[in-house]
Amino acid sequence: MEPADERLRGVLDDLVRREPLFHRPEFGTTRADFEAMTAPDFWETGASGERYSRDFVLDVLEERYKAPPTEEWETSDFRCQELAEGVYLLTYTLALNGRRTRRATIWQQGTDGWRVLYHQGTVVQDP
Repeated sequence: MEPADERLRGVLDDLVRREPLFHRPEFGTTRADFEAMTAPDFWETGASGERYSRDFVLDVLEERYKAPPTEEWETSDFRCQELAEGVYLLTYTLALNGRRTRRATIWQQGTDGWRVLYHQGTVVQDP
């Protein structure tokens, strides 16, 4: 989707390449990779509504990538909004393993690249 503000085009392109979050092996598959892409105070609200700490998410990812999953996912309806200088909200729809969720990720762009501050997934019913 085209951002309403053309200056967000490059940001949107960068972030679309990084999502779905933690499902892009080209950005790394090790705990160290995931630590580098998440802020120290990162947290996530899962599709279940549970709140997950950074340590919990890193533990799950470390276990998942011992035997990388074969997943077929589809993303659509990307939107990007600047929340503050260098902080962006990216939203999109993800279809994965027969389940459709709306995703929201807050990204921060710093001198050392992109870092995730927060992520949420909400299950939605097909229309």
